[in-house]
Amino acid sequence: MKRLYISMVAAVLGALFIINWGLDKLVAKQGNEHENTELVVYQKLVDGFEQQLSNVKTIDLIEKTNQLAQYYQVKLSLESTDNIALPQSLLAQLSQSGGLLLASNDDAYLLRKITLHPEALIHLQLPPMASENEQENLLFTLILYLGICGIILLWLLPLTRRLYLLTFSAAKIGAGDLSIRVPFNRFSYINTLESSFNNMAARIEKLVADNKILARSISHDIRTPMSCLRFGVEAALDCDDLTKKNTYLSRMEIELTRMEDMTTAFLDYAGMERQSFHLKPELIDVNNLVEVVTNDCQSLAEQHNIKLSCELLATEKLYSLDFHWCYRAALNLVSNAIQHADSQVILSIDINNQEFSISVEDDGKGIPKDKRDVIFSPFIKLDSSRSREQGHFGLGLAISAKVMDWHKGTIKAAAGNMLPGARFSLLFPAQTNTENLSL
Repeated sequence: MKRLYISMVAAVLGALFIINWGLDKLVAKQGNEHENTELVVYQKLVDGFEQQLSNVKTIDLIEKTNQLAQYYQVKLSLESTDNIALPQSLLAQLSQSGGLLLASNDDAYLLRKITLHPEALIHLQLPPMASENEQENLLFTLILYLGICGIILLWLLPLTRRLYLLTFSAAKIGAGDLSIRVPFNRFSYINTLESSFNNMAARIEKLVADNKILARSISHDIRTPMSCLRFGVEAALDCDDLTKKNTYLSRMEIELTRMEDMTTAFLDYAGMERQSFHLKPELIDVNNLVEVVTNDCQSLAEQHNIKLSCELLATEKLYSLDFHWCYRAALNLVSNAIQHADSQVILSIDINNQEFSISVEDDGKGIPKDKRDVIFSPFIKLDSSRSREQGHFGLGLAISAKVMDWHKGTIKAAAGNMLPGARFSLLFPAQTNTENLSL
């Protein structure tokens, strides 16, 4: 909005300055032309008076002067050269053609020395400047306001177009087309608003997509335990043997536990979007984060006979992160790697141009290239042996991807560098570095 305010003030002030400057130039040019033409006329007139008075005797000068003033309807008089105090540079102009133009705050007049009567000067009073034409004033006023309105309209055209696109996009989203976005234009006055709108639209689209996936998954996966419960209830009701009845009840309890775990996992994932508004970034040592994750996963690694190790940085590196969620994202990767590794899992930290990444590698089978993008979607499991009956719902990598999205980072799957299996990397942007935070 700051850019909008600046452009608005610049447009109005620019319009006022440019139009006023143009009108001043036009009026000044016309005024100068008018004044110059009028002055030339009076200069020729005073030269004519000088010629006529030069042929008159001294005793008749005053009478002749009065006759000329009455005949030409001008203010004409005689002055004595002794009464005029002028610098030497101006005295010479008294004898030149056109005479000497002098002016005061009240009036202007021409002085001309009579050639044959050097003791006398012709004093021709010039009329006051003619008042400006009222029609011209009205015309110039209209030009000023119309010009300002025209420039403001030209400034408003791109703004109204961008606002129309914003309104059109909002209407499309309201109608259900969540893929609509406002196209970027670097000359737009409201780039910040448009960017925020596009980010909001993207989050809404992702949220709706996740909810659709969640609804489909729940509706599909809840049918099996519901059928088992229905069968167990009917069998228990029809059975008179107490031992068999208890067996059916035990199976029903197991199915209820699975349903509870599945529902809890699904609802936790669905409610994660609210957690993005409650992040608590703090300066943490990346080495400490990786070390804590490694230590917490050692017991799980020992259960699967996996060697778990980490490679730390030589020096302390502090970044602003939400420790809880970054810990959970890394923990999901390590747990997933332990489940798929043959014998070894390695955590490592890489720093490149103030960006840093936490990578987890295993020596398992790896991930096919065509599956490396889809595995971060919720409820996706490439390993069919990891069933939901065992507590695997395909949400670990999706949660890690969502955490990275909150931190403006990315998650990436690739082939391993140190081990032959898969390599998962949490890539954090440079903005989280403490050096950037201090700016």
